[in-house]
Amino acid sequence: MSAPTPPRSNVTEREARQVAEEAREQDWRKPSFAKELFLGRFRLDLIHPHPRPAVEAAQRGEEFLAKLRDFTETKIDGALIEREAQIPDEVVSGLKEIGAFGMKIDTKYGGLGLTQVYYNKALALVGSASPAIATLLSAHQSIGAPQPLKLAGTDEQKEVFLPRCARTDISAFLLTEPDVGSDPARLATVAVPDGDDYVIDGVKLWTTNGVVADLLVVMAKVPKSEGHPGGISTFIVEASSPGITVENRNAFMGLRGIENGVTRFHQVRVPAANRIGPEGAGLKIALTTLNTGRLSLPAMCAGAGKWCLKIAREWTDARAQWGRRIAEHEAVGSKISFIAATTFALEAVVDLSSQMADENRKDIRIESALAKLYASEMAYRMADELVQIRGGRGFETAASLAARGERAVPAEQLLRDLRINRIFEGSTEIMHLLIAREAVDAHLSVAGDLIDPEKSLSDKAKAGANAGAFYAKWLPKLVAGPGQLPGSYAEFRHGVDLSRHLRYVERSARRLARSTFYGMSRWQGRMETKQGFLGRVVDIGAELFAMSASCVRAELLRSEGDHGREAYQLADAFCRQARVRVEELFGRLWTNTDDIDRRVVKGVMSGTYTWLEEGVVDPSGEGPWIADASPGPATKENVHRPIR
Repeated sequence: MSAPTPPRSNVTEREARQVAEEAREQDWRKPSFAKELFLGRFRLDLIHPHPRPAVEAAQRGEEFLAKLRDFTETKIDGALIEREAQIPDEVVSGLKEIGAFGMKIDTKYGGLGLTQVYYNKALALVGSASPAIATLLSAHQSIGAPQPLKLAGTDEQKEVFLPRCARTDISAFLLTEPDVGSDPARLATVAVPDGDDYVIDGVKLWTTNGVVADLLVVMAKVPKSEGHPGGISTFIVEASSPGITVENRNAFMGLRGIENGVTRFHQVRVPAANRIGPEGAGLKIALTTLNTGRLSLPAMCAGAGKWCLKIAREWTDARAQWGRRIAEHEAVGSKISFIAATTFALEAVVDLSSQMADENRKDIRIESALAKLYASEMAYRMADELVQIRGGRGFETAASLAARGERAVPAEQLLRDLRINRIFEGSTEIMHLLIAREAVDAHLSVAGDLIDPEKSLSDKAKAGANAGAFYAKWLPKLVAGPGQLPGSYAEFRHGVDLSRHLRYVERSARRLARSTFYGMSRWQGRMETKQGFLGRVVDIGAELFAMSASCVRAELLRSEGDHGREAYQLADAFCRQARVRVEELFGRLWTNTDDIDRRVVKGVMSGTYTWLEEGVVDPSGEGPWIADASPGPATKENVHRPIR
């Protein structure tokens, strides 16, 4: 059969939204702390007392962490990986030998069967030595073949592929295309049914692990035909299959050791037995995979925070200016306090979300998304503050520092490595929209037909009645609550009074829900276009979630006699800092520059301000921008040979 040319998808905004909405998990079969928070209901009982891992799981996890720490300290040279932009083959082989590629795979398939909590601790540990290695392991297990197989694979598929993933094979996840980022409706890679096979054609971009992978999880669109419902579907593809070409190994500002490339599929035959789930379920599988898969990224961010704190403490203790250690100067001390308090909060968010994922008694789709969003933003801020604290030495590379006899601290590298986390697995802007969609789900559910321009007047009238009944019951509950009673949450008073912060969270959750309702009333069907407003709503929710997690973790540590007093101090400091940010965000819900920003953007796009661009040269030296340029053919120079 002839190879179809993958088309550039031209879809309307409505069609694109419909694809995303159909893939979204719409039912809430389990309770969700974060969902309730956005609705103005502070359900502390859903996270307190803090869940704990089973004794056996903790023992197994600690044993592996000890083994991984020894390997990390003796076998991994982060400076070498940064310098040569590649993870040595012997390091990859060593990681396979100790089982690091099977951390999340069940023991019956040859894996270690670690919990999400200990998997995250392992990624934070190895990431402190080399973020590129942590990315290799995470991309393989968090979004690569093991996770979608665990969620939607058949028993036969698990028996065939999971033992390979646990010990010998590296997997990669291929969704993004040169002209398709966060809009899957425009997916151009096709999988055409042909007997007992599918034939895949297309190009995938930014395929982390794709350059060295043995197994590829590929998202492709199946055309609708007789016997085939079609739609975006998920396939496991052998990387050695004829017709697969790795056309480039991409290079980035950070994570210089990752194996990320461009992969072309030309008439690649894949057995139908390798399809995960039914046709059309691919995007839903991908989004469900990310519910827990996203937690690996904030885990590495929390680890980065720990490293920032360690370096900041050691440097400021040794460095003096004007007769005092620089940490004693308030301008520097406030940065150190921010790093310490925020690191405590990030670890609290990650551990709480991960433990809830392990228990599987809560719906954590919003919690994991908030963890990813918040941790990626805050970790980058912490690294930026560390560079500032280090001054010129923070801007200087570790290699240069070592060359002139100073300690080789790669602060600037950390800043570069962390930058991608605000883009990986959903950019901050996309995460705002994703979380906001879930946060306003209750409003859209009752007002759907009311704000749908295509619905009839009778449908709108019925929707209006339903919405009136919902809000008549819901709004009065947002007027008062435990946050207004001084005696509430008294169990969080031990020297430092954390109950005041929980009362603030309760009051702010109701205030946030009221603000969301006001926005819904004001803009109705245009609410989804108010991305600035929705982003601030989500950021407030993220801060409130982090405050809650911090207080609950502090109380856990106190109850177990493990640094309880210090934990209370850190939680108190974080909550005080977070409250300042929350109040600013509340103010910006209604006092902002969103309208003038839109007018300026229109002027930029229409060429009104091109005169402002005069006086510089284009460093690329190229002509007009081609937004959907496809990669060229493979050459000897740009194809990186996989590790085998």
